Amino acid sequence: MKILIHSLIFSPDGVSTAYLYNDIALRLQERGYEVVVLSTTPHFNIVPEQVEKQPMRWKVWGFCKESNYHGIKVLHVPQKKFKSTALRLLGFVYWHIVSFFIGLCIRHVDLILSPSPPLTIGWLNLGLAKLKGCKVVYNVQEIYPDILKLKGGFVLKFLRWMEMKVYNGSDAVTTIDKVFHDTIAPRFKDQSKLHIIPNFVDTELYRQVEWEGKLDRSLFPKSDSIKLLYAGNIGLAQSWEPLIALAEKTRDLNVEYVVIGEGAKRGYVEEEIKKRGLEKLHLLPYQPRELMPAILSYSDASFIFMAPESDTDGFPSKVYTIMACERPLLVLSGENTPIVNFLKDKGCAKLITEQDFDKKVDDVVAWLASVNKEDLAEMGKRGLQAIEEHYTKEKVTDMYVDLIDTLTK
Repeated sequence: MKILIHSLIFSPDGVSTAYLYNDIALRLQERGYEVVVLSTTPHFNIVPEQVEKQPMRWKVWGFCKESNYHGIKVLHVPQKKFKSTALRLLGFVYWHIVSFFIGLCIRHVDLILSPSPPLTIGWLNLGLAKLKGCKVVYNVQEIYPDILKLKGGFVLKFLRWMEMKVYNGSDAVTTIDKVFHDTIAPRFKDQSKLHIIPNFVDTELYRQVEWEGKLDRSLFPKSDSIKLLYAGNIGLAQSWEPLIALAEKTRDLNVEYVVIGEGAKRGYVEEEIKKRGLEKLHLLPYQPRELMPAILSYSDASFIFMAPESDTDGFPSKVYTIMACERPLLVLSGENTPIVNFLKDKGCAKLITEQDFDKKVDDVVAWLASVNKEDLAEMGKRGLQAIEEHYTKEKVTDMYVDLIDTLTK
């Protein structure tokens, strides 16, 4: 049986969706499937070391490169992360058109697996599957078009129509959380197609380690303060105003904040640090993935402040890696959101669902004034226990393979 993974992101791109689907591809291969991947050239987070390990060579000049990922053939349509919105849109359309025709040329495919975003990839694969006579599995990582917060009009109607086509035309749809499941279930004619398969973490890579000697001491100095960490995209899906207010209100507490990454809101955070003299709020560039276990181990807890306008439509995969490294979480989000639903019964997170801005910041200040490193370490142990019981790479990737087994028999 041959599986085509059709994904906007795959190795050697260095983002969470790539790592997720790298492991799914390898598990399918281990379980006896032939796997081919159709993706893009790295453009979200280019990691030179990963590109060097997985060199790409032109297969069809100008249209498609090819690489080898642990024996899996990967076809890459050239893409760039343009600053211009028009150029990004043009590149997006180009990828869809070229990948569709490349997909047609891949022979003897039994099933196509693809993640959102984008929604359009699921729609494209329905056409590919019809022409190739194969099955389709669509994985909902973010709910589109809900996450776009459109207020009506032709674009929203078209995307709603496309969403219904994708959900009801696929042979199976997976989603990562019960909140996601309950949100989209009414959009199915046959709800038996919808399955919950959570995301996961590689516990061989992500675990608590001795950080001293592994990290640059100029960036990660040793101190007795409680260190709160955020590592990832500094973007619009997160709320950064509470962090600024928190850093101001805790000047006299033995607490420091470390933010690592790039993104649309990095400039805002940097400007506020300078304007307000926030000496305990440290802003660092992206760090290599292999250093993340040490960086998480350096911290005492991680924080995730979800933007209220989008906190029901996405789930940060970094939650799993934080828990695997025995670190607790401080989360600002609304009630009945995926992240709160996931963490509420695990004892490894301080969850604040208060919507009033000043009140929730004050709640965080009060909590930070009351906890110590020992309390946080105990919370972290409970998080690791939950990961080991339910969310390891081995257990969850087997769920994908078992579903595909049932569809391809």
